[in-house]
Amino acid sequence: MPIELFGFSIGRQGKEPPKPISSEIERNKKVKSFVGPDEYDGSFEVSGGGVYGQYVDLSGEIKNEFDLIRRFRSMALFPEVDQAVTDIINDAIVIDDEKKPVEINLDSVNVSASIKTKIETEFDNIKKILNFKNKGGDIFRRWYVDSKLYYHIILDEKSPQKGIQELRPIDPVKIRKVRKVEKDIVSQNGISVPIVSSVEEFFLFTETDKNSLTPTPQTGLKIAPDSICYVHSGVIDSGSKRVVGYLQKAIRPLNLLRQIEDAVVIYRISRAPERRIFYIDVGNLPKQKAEQYLNDIMNRYKNKIVYDASTGEIRDDRRHMSMLEDFWLPRREGGRGTEITTLEGGQNLGEMEDVAYLLKKLYHALNVPVSRMEAENGFNMGRSAEITRDEVKFYKWVDRLRNRFSDLFLQLLRTQLILRGVLKQEDWDAINQDISFTYKKDSYFTELKESEMMKERLEIVRELEEYIGKYYSIEHIRKNVLHQSEQDIKEIDSQIKKEIASGKIEGGDSEEEEEGGSEY
Repeated sequence: MPIELFGFSIGRQGKEPPKPISSEIERNKKVKSFVGPDEYDGSFEVSGGGVYGQYVDLSGEIKNEFDLIRRFRSMALFPEVDQAVTDIINDAIVIDDEKKPVEINLDSVNVSASIKTKIETEFDNIKKILNFKNKGGDIFRRWYVDSKLYYHIILDEKSPQKGIQELRPIDPVKIRKVRKVEKDIVSQNGISVPIVSSVEEFFLFTETDKNSLTPTPQTGLKIAPDSICYVHSGVIDSGSKRVVGYLQKAIRPLNLLRQIEDAVVIYRISRAPERRIFYIDVGNLPKQKAEQYLNDIMNRYKNKIVYDASTGEIRDDRRHMSMLEDFWLPRREGGRGTEITTLEGGQNLGEMEDVAYLLKKLYHALNVPVSRMEAENGFNMGRSAEITRDEVKFYKWVDRLRNRFSDLFLQLLRTQLILRGVLKQEDWDAINQDISFTYKKDSYFTELKESEMMKERLEIVRELEEYIGKYYSIEHIRKNVLHQSEQDIKEIDSQIKKEIASGKIEGGDSEEEEEGGSEY
């Protein structure tokens, strides 16, 4: 059955008339509701009106959102924030020469083996187009900092069946998703209720000025949803329904940290040196003459004629009055005459509790364990049991980020499979929830955790050895203690039979049966 995608008709000729690809919006047209579909995806909802006329009205809202992206980018340049973001990226996308950074997992997908092979092949092609092995960390960083990721999907217009030819990234400040909702007023029980009659989604692309991030509403391009791959952070402001990103909650702690650091520096500079206070006796001189007399004395002592050995010249080092230098104060007749005293410097210049508190607050806002950011805490290569609770929370946080970022692969894989004729839209709708992605993890800590878990399980099996056949069965121990699945048990039993038949191991030992024998 032919389908339409990107304006192209894909399928066999002469069978059925072209039928557009079924999307969420098309399916929702059959359902009567008073709200549009999926309000919390960061799109701007438009109620009727012309596209470009409404776009002119959007300039203020878009400017606020673009200013937010600009703030996120400036925050990422702050050393502590950059270090935290780098830690998150290093844990989320692990790249080395041994394994690929991400693989597709189709174990739960109910399709034939040949279809699985084609899906895996197309996924590898997508990774090559993205150059994910070399640029995976950069792509993840852009998505994490900007909170949005846009790609323009480019096809071969003459042969769309070839699939995606190129993916060009789009600056988030130049494009935005818009949802146009048309509603009809329906009277129910004497009450007027608005019912959604049609929903249209599209993207608006606008060029911005080179020296600013403010969009120019005079030029705008309406783009079909199928031509853009749009992945956002999933963090939505419930009030404005705007994507705010993962750095949103770190804005206030970072601003407070900058202010307190500036205040500490200013205080230390102004209070660190000891300064002299000159009380000059001016007698009964009038105010104007007293000030002139005071200035003459100041200039007499502050003008410093020195010999410059590098040039052989006489240099006049004139030092002007400032808050960091000495104070000159006039004193009237009847006082104690001319006097020179000392103004002591600050006594609490070493206190940094406020800075440390706000720095720790910033780390908590960035979801990074504080122990990672403190220089005095060394790198622990010990047992995995020594990992702190903060590290476990951070590990789960990275897994959530990976799961959200995987929407990029799902969208591109859907488009690629339909264009290549591997699957139809209804087939994709049936399996997309079962597709998962496996990201490469840090090899040392993964092996360390798995080896310790296996060691603990085998110790439990050893302790239960005398109770096998009395209180516990071998099947129960293999499933609930060793946590072997049905497939694992079948594979291990098959391997044991082959090794017994080839003479590599001897059969019949109860110990072997307990830990992996071929019979229950």
